Amino acid sequence: GLVEGAYSDNMSSTSGVLISRELPDIENLLALNPRVQTKCSVVPSSVTKVNKKHWKRNTDKSCQACPTLESDFSDIKHTTLSERGALREAARCLKCADAPCQKSCPTQLDIKSFITSIANKNYYGAAKAIFSDNPLGLTCGMVCPTSDLCVGGCNLQASEEGPINIGGLQQFATEVFKQMGIHQIVPPNVVTPKKANSKIALIGGGPASLSCATFLGRLGYKDITVYEKRDYLGGLSSSEIPQYRLPIDVVNFEINLIRDLGVKFETGRSLSVQDITVEKLLNSGTEAIFLGIGLPQPTLNPIFKDLTPEHGFYTSKDFLPLVAAGSKRGLCACKTLPKLVGNVIVLGAGDTAFDCATSALRCGASKVFVVFRRGSSNIRAVPEEVELAREEKCEFIPFMSPMRVIVKNGKITGMEFCRNEQDSNGKWFEDRDQLNVIKANYVISAFGSGLHDTDVIKAISPVPLNSYGLPIVDAKTQQTKIPNIFCGGDLAGQAETTVESVNDGKTAAWYMHCFLEGLPSDSPPQLPLFYSGIDLVDISVEMCGLKFENPFGLASAPPTTSSAMIRRAFEQGWSFVVTKTFSLNKDLVTNVSPRIVKGVTSGHHYGPGQGAFLNIELISEKYCEYWLRSIEELRRDFPTKVIIASIMCSYNEEDWTELAKKAEKAGAHALELNLSCPHGMGESGMGLACGQKPELVYNISLWVRAAVKIPFFVKLTPNITDIVSIAKAAYEGKADGVSAINTVSGLMSLKSDSSPWPGVGLEKRTTYGGVSGNATRPMALRAVSAIANALPGFPILGIGGIDSSDVALQFLQCGASILQVCSAVQNQDFTLVNDYCVGLQTLLYLRAHPPPTSASAPWDGQSPPTTKHQKGKLTWALKDEEGNSLPHFGPYANKREKILHEMRLKNGPMWGTTEGDDNATKSSNENGTNGANVPTVKSIIGEALDKIGPYKKLDNTKQVVALIDDDLCINCGKCYMACADSGYQAISFDAETHLPHVTDDCTGCTLCLSVCPVIDCISMVPKTIPHVIKRGNIVDAVAAHALLPSQ
Repeated sequence: GLVEGAYSDNMSSTSGVLISRELPDIENLLALNPRVQTKCSVVPSSVTKVNKKHWKRNTDKSCQACPTLESDFSDIKHTTLSERGALREAARCLKCADAPCQKSCPTQLDIKSFITSIANKNYYGAAKAIFSDNPLGLTCGMVCPTSDLCVGGCNLQASEEGPINIGGLQQFATEVFKQMGIHQIVPPNVVTPKKANSKIALIGGGPASLSCATFLGRLGYKDITVYEKRDYLGGLSSSEIPQYRLPIDVVNFEINLIRDLGVKFETGRSLSVQDITVEKLLNSGTEAIFLGIGLPQPTLNPIFKDLTPEHGFYTSKDFLPLVAAGSKRGLCACKTLPKLVGNVIVLGAGDTAFDCATSALRCGASKVFVVFRRGSSNIRAVPEEVELAREEKCEFIPFMSPMRVIVKNGKITGMEFCRNEQDSNGKWFEDRDQLNVIKANYVISAFGSGLHDTDVIKAISPVPLNSYGLPIVDAKTQQTKIPNIFCGGDLAGQAETTVESVNDGKTAAWYMHCFLEGLPSDSPPQLPLFYSGIDLVDISVEMCGLKFENPFGLASAPPTTSSAMIRRAFEQGWSFVVTKTFSLNKDLVTNVSPRIVKGVTSGHHYGPGQGAFLNIELISEKYCEYWLRSIEELRRDFPTKVIIASIMCSYNEEDWTELAKKAEKAGAHALELNLSCPHGMGESGMGLACGQKPELVYNISLWVRAAVKIPFFVKLTPNITDIVSIAKAAYEGKADGVSAINTVSGLMSLKSDSSPWPGVGLEKRTTYGGVSGNATRPMALRAVSAIANALPGFPILGIGGIDSSDVALQFLQCGASILQVCSAVQNQDFTLVNDYCVGLQTLLYLRAHPPPTSASAPWDGQSPPTTKHQKGKLTWALKDEEGNSLPHFGPYANKREKILHEMRLKNGPMWGTTEGDDNATKSSNENGTNGANVPTVKSIIGEALDKIGPYKKLDNTKQVVALIDDDLCINCGKCYMACADSGYQAISFDAETHLPHVTDDCTGCTLCLSVCPVIDCISMVPKTIPHVIKRGNIVDAVAAHALLPSQ
């Protein structure tokens, strides 16, 4: 309840206490609050050298006693992102035309599309775009060599801030989707193949086969079987890529999505004369075969002959599967890692070699030497892997060619190398005069692999092989010399990465389909997109007798400047458009330039993603007849779309009657009366001049109602004290609804020489223009909700900063029936509508089918609950001996690492990793696979209105306070500073740990949460102590501060 200090009329200040000075305890609390610098500081460098270690967050290069990495299989990727990181990174993306990033991706992911969806918090939409072209999209988000692929083509490489973290964004979106527990289904619009029941066999359970099986399943084939020789699926993703780069639950999740399509899997089945052979499959009625067994045997140097793990020798094909079995749940019952004590030599310069090197450290190696034949500039491994190995203090030794292994008493003690040199012609040769011995206890050979097993080679027969002993494969179709046998991945000889193997499978699936269906091989590919129950959700809506395919349309604005633009918009999926406002020819206008400029409400932000625009553009410059004919054409060619003609006249009944009748006759489904243009037109007695007076709106509405039978809506201006009164005038004038809101009148900016922007003509003059975009959204939501509350059931076309499905939902909940978009398209392009539609479908679907984890931790739309993390990676709530939280920097970070190291050694390599069988996937059956029971758009319109109303209805007896999560905190002190200089001085800030603490003085204002840079680091929780209000009561003759709790 409320506890108030006693009130006194005696306001004397004779006590001598300065009430304009903080209390002593508050002065102490503010000790670290920023002050304006008035003098230079002097701190000896010797002191700073010591102090900086206390605050250090990055790796201390001088650390000689850091804990080892033994049994540490936690995420080490630099690309991993939290939701906050993903949203900021996605906002940086330019979403370029003819995006080079997409052209550089082997699977041709629509990268700008999925990044757009992430920026709009439509994580299902992003995942759908990713999985559509890459069925192993999460795996590839984690392991793709993006610096050499998509990121290498990013246009922001040309900027100081650098390229987009595309892999991290891809991983983030697909991981969120993984938590949703959604099934994949065969797209319902797919035409069932004539030979849908053809028996198809895929040999090998790795990325190429899994991809091929996915696309065949989506095409409608019903008898697909994948054979895998191991007891688990995933190929190298499971057996060789380490857990700290690719967790096993990710592989299992993607395999379960493939199972959703009806694909069958048989493990323990190998390609060999004793088990499966190509000939046996063909003889048993198999109509198409895909070979995706990889390169299963290591390529060995003769110097390793007769060496075994007992000697201390491994090949990568031996070592990495042992590491996987000991660190990945579900692969093996052994749960133990190979034990490496001492120094390890890893031979090779590819990705596999560096995986061996970093894995060796986790198996106990004290030092790892990565030795390769050529120079550091010739390392074949991707930079990401090389950098990780370097950070973990692996030593790189270039220009070394192995000569012999030194073995004493049955154990390896070292290796002898000779220098590998390059002559002036670029030819490499071994200089045996330059010898070097490296002492080591173990040697791991990662010199590549091949198809060397004669049993496997016989089993492939009759497929012809090339001079390298691999199947002869058409590089375009993945088809072997035998028409119904296809091949992909490492075995086909082209793929060097997981994503290229995935693309081999994707390519093979299409051409296998062409073969089975008898289609020409040059038929345009028509592989179906990813599909789930979300995509079945109906988001159509009816208003005023008109059927809208979805609630999204283009506003009367620059995106509808011409009917050709409108045509393109319809083709992209917009359900309706409001034409650019046109008038009778006698009122034709001519625009000035410049006239559309970016806003200043987002700070100094350049490029797309502007929070606002200002325009001084007038209505359409085109003749009335142009628009009338355009309406006829568009209605004829797009019978399912809705065309709303935006018209404007001065306050003249004859003009409104004439123009309205012409638009109706041309075929417009409805009219929008523009009574709100805030610039230019008002000076001609049009637009705003007609929309600020209720009586004028009422009369114009009556005139138009008498002239036409089709629905019409009055477009309202926010540049008025009471917008509800104008809406009521339209209602009483028999308008069918209103559009709210038009742009807000404003002056955007002035340059340092006082000239305005935009500045027109030689004199650089300007006028007040219309502000649009996100900056107007609060005003728009206020207008829509106020009108909806005042006029229940009266249709409202919502406008004002709608730039995502999240925002669209807010407008619908405030009472809008359909939604108009402009500024978001100006920031990007017409394809945005797909993101909006899929996003809205997802939000509605998740209401009926919440994610499996939502019972214990609610989601906010498509945002999952925030886990304890630092830099997007799981962290642990650790305390010191006194029970105080340990921050993540300096000595505290070192202490955390020591504690975690001891826990890993005690609990084993699987401690702290995710479960092998993904819980979300196992529970997803309960989420359904269709749109059943999903709320309709109509059902959510206005559902928030009963929560919006006058201030006097707010409950001031239920107070909240801030709660800060120490384990999410990054110690920036923004909450402390905001509370100190803009709030209630209720947050202290520890000088050593930089951990903020909320005191009992917190009033629940929520400013700290508003400025906190980490999602969910601060939450507002119910206040459990009495709410004492410091009213500043001054009592005469009492020497007490007016803001003490007692006062």
